[in-house]
Amino acid sequence: MKFLVSSSDLLKNLQGIGGVLNSSNTLPILDNFLFEIKGKALTISASDLETTMTSVIEVQSKEDGTICIPARMLMDILKAFPEQPLTFDIDDKTSAIEISSDNGKYKLSGFSGSEFPKVPTMESPSKAEIPAEVLAKAISKTIFAAGNDDLRPVMSGVYFELEKEGITFVATDAHKLVRYKRTDVNAEKEFSFIVPKKPLNLLKGLMAASKSNVTMEYNESNAFFAFDQTTLICRLIDGKYPNYAAVIPNENPNRLTIDRTELLSSIKRVSIFANKTTNQVRLKMTGSELVISAEDLDFSNEANERLTCNYQGEDMEIGFNSRFLVEMLANMDAQECMIEMSAPNRAGIIVPGGDSEANEDILMLVMPVMLNT
Repeated sequence: MKFLVSSSDLLKNLQGIGGVLNSSNTLPILDNFLFEIKGKALTISASDLETTMTSVIEVQSKEDGTICIPARMLMDILKAFPEQPLTFDIDDKTSAIEISSDNGKYKLSGFSGSEFPKVPTMESPSKAEIPAEVLAKAISKTIFAAGNDDLRPVMSGVYFELEKEGITFVATDAHKLVRYKRTDVNAEKEFSFIVPKKPLNLLKGLMAASKSNVTMEYNESNAFFAFDQTTLICRLIDGKYPNYAAVIPNENPNRLTIDRTELLSSIKRVSIFANKTTNQVRLKMTGSELVISAEDLDFSNEANERLTCNYQGEDMEIGFNSRFLVEMLANMDAQECMIEMSAPNRAGIIVPGGDSEANEDILMLVMPVMLNT
């Protein structure tokens, strides 16, 4: 088997799917890329058994075939080349690989393509289409709120809730929750599933620059995403997602409206003085004044700042984990944000203030930290 390919095109495609590879694999064959040639199309695959990504690139070739090539070594070789055509000459019997460049020849050992795990097939899938930039944004706005607790795997991914009226994306770790809705995309029928974080992070990176639509296919066990020349299939997280709607409080009479960037900057500064275990910052609202404060009694550190705000409700003091607030405010685009609260021991709701983007609805929930009196 022999083919000619651009070094930079090949490296770009390998870097796109290379994030699937684990640093340590139970199966040694997973340390390789699978190359499959049919006609003038080279399909490259990478897998960790849970997630498989493929990318298609055009090559010059006169024969079909398959080969597994060590991933780390191949990428290191390609990074060292300037842009130029490379010829891959593969011995089908011994799986020996010879790469020829303008400057010389390089030999390495490959493995038979038949050893690579087969990509799971989608049986009776449902289907939906969503613009790549919309899906990338939905992932960015939610994934940071997903948990890392192995004992609660259903919370370690993003929940996709597809309906005829739109798609809802939810992530939570029981301390914070983000619900992101889109009304400009919909599905044929109602369906829901939980996608792990790793494949979503891979998709987010690749879709950011794409202008095409993503075709999503899904069933009870797998989800398949296809756009441009890339496909990803991943195993879904098995289990029932918590009833997230039940934890979102409806009655929140106390409302704070403030410039989002100003609030974010203030919390970042004040939180430097907070206790490193709790990361607690206090928000004290009286009239049109917001006082943000933090203290670490162990080191006699403390800080407070006063900001002008629009506050409607009873005077109130509430504590939050500053890391959660910073993450949430940083993942919001609106110029103003609104924090809705009912009591110091009840969850606070953060939503965009004023005009938010059409077709999108974002709500963030954060649990309070009990204040030390």
